Amino acid sequence: MTVIEEQRDEFIRLTTPLRRELLTHCYRMLGSLQDAEDLVQETYLRAWRAYGEFEGRASLRTWLYRIATNACLNALRHGSRRVLPAGLGAPATDPIASTARHPEIAWLEPIPDERADPAAIVSGRAGLRLALIAALQHLPAQQRTVLILRDVLAWSAEESADVLGVSPAAVHSALKRARARLERLAPAIDEITEPPEQEQRDLLDRYAAAFERADIPALTRLLTEDAVWQMPPNPAWFAGRDHVIALLTARLHGRPVRLLPLRANGQPGFASYAAGRAYGVQVLTLRGSAIAEVTAFHDASLVARFGLPSRIEHPSTPM
Repeated sequence: MTVIEEQRDEFIRLTTPLRRELLTHCYRMLGSLQDAEDLVQETYLRAWRAYGEFEGRASLRTWLYRIATNACLNALRHGSRRVLPAGLGAPATDPIASTARHPEIAWLEPIPDERADPAAIVSGRAGLRLALIAALQHLPAQQRTVLILRDVLAWSAEESADVLGVSPAAVHSALKRARARLERLAPAIDEITEPPEQEQRDLLDRYAAAFERADIPALTRLLTEDAVWQMPPNPAWFAGRDHVIALLTARLHGRPVRLLPLRANGQPGFASYAAGRAYGVQVLTLRGSAIAEVTAFHDASLVARFGLPSRIEHPSTPM
């Protein structure tokens, strides 16, 4: 075996275990699984080209994170901010008129739990909940980066400053502003309490059964009074149980879908099928023993990312 081959094998052995957490890091930065995958690939290519010059002054993990972070920052300079409908304007009230789709908008994407860093699949500011990822996208790139490096990765101000090419004082200032803004954007992230496992399973089973039967009274009982429904790439979103139920009544009545369970962003969810074909992915936010929010991504391509089939033997119509 040549020296280059030995070096390559060593690189693969040492860096492969870090891939999931690097993917999670890039996803937090960019709000897109596809973009994160591309940037992780770019990170590994850059790291391999420079591996011969790696002197070990910092850990290999820190070195890879620096490469990935700079790749993400470069992508953010040339890309659009990822959003959910609730980040674009006021909620809608007419479920019939709100049918337009806007694929040209850069929409936030979910990440399958199977692809993410297991340590990140927790609630709170270091987690992956959709509301937190959406809030992060509203922070300026430098504030977003500082918040992730300092509060999620627990890097020192000096290490963070080195990545960004600024002073530690600038890092402290950016972190203070980022924390304050995140508190305004997602104040209740740390306060979300999901039901115990068995109670949660029962709640999700009842939701899936009611949704597939288009049982509006049952769905009404499962939603919180302030429930929210979003459905990118449709920019319309609905707030309040009455408006959500009006939407479901208009879209579901007599036209049930089939739901298959999955998990995304550390939250329960479902793949939805229309006429036996994959239609999209729902990610649910539970609060206590009820459903507080459903983000229904109307994008059939997302289903394959969860390892689920594109077709099933069950004719249905989309929600």
